[in-house]
Amino acid sequence: MTAPAADCVGDGGALPAVGGMRPLPPTQPSGRPPAATAARRPGSGPPFGHRAPMRLLPLQPPPLPRLPRLRVPRRLAEFPRPRRLPDCSAKRLLDLVGALLLAGVFAVPLLLISGLLYATQGARVFRRQPAAGLGGRPFRTWRLLTDGGSGRLGAAVERTALDGMPQLLNVLRGEMSLVGPRPEPGTDRPDRLLVRPGMTGLWQVSARSGLPWEEMDLLDRHYVESHWLGMDLAILAQTPRAAYKQRHA
Repeated sequence: MTAPAADCVGDGGALPAVGGMRPLPPTQPSGRPPAATAARRPGSGPPFGHRAPMRLLPLQPPPLPRLPRLRVPRRLAEFPRPRRLPDCSAKRLLDLVGALLLAGVFAVPLLLISGLLYATQGARVFRRQPAAGLGGRPFRTWRLLTDGGSGRLGAAVERTALDGMPQLLNVLRGEMSLVGPRPEPGTDRPDRLLVRPGMTGLWQVSARSGLPWEEMDLLDRHYVESHWLGMDLAILAQTPRAAYKQRHA
């Protein structure tokens, strides 16, 4: 009869070699932790089953490509100036057509008046006055020079507003308009710089220079805020009548 399994294995003993095989090590008794999970000595490393914290490596961005070196102008004048586009608005077209027509009509009278003024005054006939244009751009207006030496001729030229007819050159150059606020060398009202100054305006057809300066400023402001092509045509139509009334005042 064969012996029981307990007698062959034993309590905690080593298994016998079978067929020339190496015997297994003795088993641990129940209730004792396995040798691999037993407490380790200090400095022997982490215990079995302990997971060390992961260390995240810093992410490095890929290197940027080398950009070509830009040439920076040393002076502001080296920057290219923006190209000015032509003004094709209806008001500008009216100014060009009207200025060409008036220049053709008054060319001969202006030449005669200029010759007479030169004969009576014996000096230069035209004068140029500084003025602020659209956006505050400075320019100079053209006018006939009439002084005390011209006598009745100079007074008649001023009453009929012919002394301002050379400003048609400013209109053709885009510095002025046929209708607009009065040209002034400087102003403390930025709204006046939103439009071009004009040869005539509301101040011209409203008793002309008989108005005080405060009312002239109000008329100029009203024109800047509410001008349109119909208003310009109405002012141009009333300007000759206003000049005639001033002539016979």
